[in-house]
Amino acid sequence: MTASLRRSLLSVVLAAAGAALLPLGTHATTTAAAAAPRVAGPLVNVAWLEQALAAGDVLVLDAQPQPMHAARHIAGAVNVDVFAFGGRERTPAEVEAHFQSWGVGTDKRIVLVDQGAAYLATRLFFDLVYQGFPAERVFVLDGGMAKWTEAGKPVTKEPTPAPARGSFRVTATPRDELRSRLPEFLNASGDTRRHALVEALEPNYHFGEAKFFNRAGHVPNAIMMPSGDFFNADKTFKSPEEISRMAAYFGIQREQQVHAHCGGGVAATVPFFALKYIAGYPDVRLYKESQLEWLQDERTLPFWTYDAPMLQRDTGWLTGWSSRMLRMYAATKVSIVDVRAAERYGRGHVPFSLSVPSEHFRRHLGEPAQLAKLLGPAGVDATHEAVIVSDGGLNEHSALAFLAFERLGQKASILMDSVDEWGLRGGEITKEPTAVGPKKSPLDVSIPPTAYPERARDGVVLRELPAPARNAYPRVMLAAGAQAPAQAPAGAKLVHLPARELVNADGTPKAAKDLWSLLSKAGVPRYAEIVCIADNPGEAAMAYYVLRLMGYPDVKVLVA
Repeated sequence: MTASLRRSLLSVVLAAAGAALLPLGTHATTTAAAAAPRVAGPLVNVAWLEQALAAGDVLVLDAQPQPMHAARHIAGAVNVDVFAFGGRERTPAEVEAHFQSWGVGTDKRIVLVDQGAAYLATRLFFDLVYQGFPAERVFVLDGGMAKWTEAGKPVTKEPTPAPARGSFRVTATPRDELRSRLPEFLNASGDTRRHALVEALEPNYHFGEAKFFNRAGHVPNAIMMPSGDFFNADKTFKSPEEISRMAAYFGIQREQQVHAHCGGGVAATVPFFALKYIAGYPDVRLYKESQLEWLQDERTLPFWTYDAPMLQRDTGWLTGWSSRMLRMYAATKVSIVDVRAAERYGRGHVPFSLSVPSEHFRRHLGEPAQLAKLLGPAGVDATHEAVIVSDGGLNEHSALAFLAFERLGQKASILMDSVDEWGLRGGEITKEPTAVGPKKSPLDVSIPPTAYPERARDGVVLRELPAPARNAYPRVMLAAGAQAPAQAPAGAKLVHLPARELVNADGTPKAAKDLWSLLSKAGVPRYAEIVCIADNPGEAAMAYYVLRLMGYPDVKVLVA
């Protein structure tokens, strides 16, 4: 870990001071000689720790930065510099020497403390358990020092004497099932069915406004769940039920292998700890090296700012994957759908594009079966990616087609270049209609008509608002037109963000960092059922597209 990264992370830690209490059941005793109470799970509260200290069978490791520890700490707590210990790979002998110097032994239970709602105690938890210390004998004080002092418990500034050397011995083989390495993490990034990549950084890092290293953004397919999301407003850890609910909202399943990561492997220990040890997800791993290693890799591994950049295509991409050669050998998996008016299409269009004017998508948005009857004979293949061509980028016509394909369950994207820009960038423009019909020879590039399936996905286009699902996140009505309704439906929050503010003059969506700023300022929450509305359904569809681009998982459009 570089000195600059360490300073950056330390500043975040110092700013995150605070604490809270998670009530836990205890078997109270009244004498100091009594044994410390039993506890279920990895969290303990202030009352438990006070009783355990009186019993004398716990060791408190204080992971606060040294200035905080010097200002106030629990008497007898041993200060541990998490960054100094975890900054590089250490030999088993070095690890063992560190642990023993802190007084770690199997004769005592370990309680880890930080300032509260931070990630230093959880990182220390990982280090201990990874090196073989029994997980059932190491705990985190929920709420940390802030909760301890809030409860009026004694603190001291007196330095803790060096503890007696501990007896803990590092196992020959660390618990590697708790850790991801770059090859498997790279594989997981491309296999979102079996894996989930949870990123613990804040939105300004995830969407590219700030950066730790040479590039801004996030690992492809990373799910942004900042470490702060796992704490309540009072800075206690959220309940197992709420953590599971959060994970389910982002599609994280218990059957998946979950890989927690961040910039340098410290903040990521919060989702690691919360998902595995509080919520009980069976296979959660920490990618300690995180973005630091990813970005240093000599292959220049990809880094995104949008959550779904593949929803945008450009001339270079489309000319490469829709060439005559690929179509001649039936190797292309792209259906180009030109949604301009038929007359505009006839004056010049992208080769192999299929004319399906946007009016068809508008008219049949609520009738997917009718739309399917148009798309199949036009040559649109439901197994292909539908690349939507319009007058340029994201507009009401391209957005409506995108929304319709989303409802039909077909992968879709929007060409960000107009047909004129396509030509200026060196792409061929033709006036000959694309031939749709059976192939007459092996070299024929005609596009065969298809039997487009008559299907529809629920929860994409709504004709009326259903009752909110039980235990659902709040419903937010995003008004994407120039004017907002006077009031929201009962039980919903209304926010106004015109779709036109989300795009640049050339029709491209604004940068991810700017979109996040606009959405945040408008009051669009991260955890919500978002229903886009507008008098013009095309504007609602534009907002839908942007939210999908930004990775919001529960977005719908309400049409009259």
